[in-house]
Amino acid sequence: MIRIKVPATSANVGVGFDCLGLAVSYYSTISFETSDARLIITGSPKEFQNADNLVYQAFVKGCNFLDKPVPNVKINIEGDVPVARGLGSSSVCVVAGLKAASVWYGDAISTDQLLVLATEMEGHPDNVTPAILGGLCVSFLDDQNLPQVIQYHVSNQLHFVAMIPDYEVSTHAARKVLPTTLSYADAIHQVSHCAAMTKALELGDRHMIHEACDDRMHEPYRAKLIPDYSQAKNISEQFGGTMYISGSGSTMMAITANENDADKIVENAQAAFPKWTVRKMAVDSTGVTSEVSERGKVLHR
Repeated sequence: MIRIKVPATSANVGVGFDCLGLAVSYYSTISFETSDARLIITGSPKEFQNADNLVYQAFVKGCNFLDKPVPNVKINIEGDVPVARGLGSSSVCVVAGLKAASVWYGDAISTDQLLVLATEMEGHPDNVTPAILGGLCVSFLDDQNLPQVIQYHVSNQLHFVAMIPDYEVSTHAARKVLPTTLSYADAIHQVSHCAAMTKALELGDRHMIHEACDDRMHEPYRAKLIPDYSQAKNISEQFGGTMYISGSGSTMMAITANENDADKIVENAQAAFPKWTVRKMAVDSTGVTSEVSERGKVLHR
């Protein structure tokens, strides 16, 4: 049996629209093993238990890339990462399937190849890159449409709180509300603040994180799709946190440099929104991992 563990990801991190992504300690684990039937999928809603399942599609793509036969496989999805909440759920599926195909055939897909294949499936690298590599990543596509990646360290002094509403925001709706043009002034604002944000996260500079996290490209528009945005932001800032919309939402992520403040944000957000999932998270610095076992015995990781 092959077990693939993939972290959730939080894209944009405020001012890094479509280029900045962060892997966080919230995981889905997906197992793959040989099957008598062509395909068996468990652990997901029934409508996704077929060949159109994104995990299986990625697994097939990986096998095809290696020019290897697609084996009969049983896939079990233990998915904690929620769908359509801005935590990279589709990237989790894509990375898990591709990584499983690689491991199935002796780790035959390199990390660079994995990045290319995952980006081809997702259409953009901002979520798949941290899911594969871990940590904070800036990524973009070059002239050959290949992903280019820079990794950043994130200070251990920082604490993250994910506030995950009990309602979705579709990526399509979140894209639709965005304006089609940006002024030079706003573009300069965005570039400068994104550059400052990566360094502030590296240093754990709470003040600079708060100053840098002032987005003009997407948050003012996407906030309107999240009815509780203002209240959640007020709770975060009341206890020294800086909040941003994770991906296209609906999840909102607070950053603070004090663990007690993080605990207070959790406590107050949970009280204000009892139906939400509110939890502290750390940065995942590892990215996707694999484990091969036989009859309960781990053979290698």
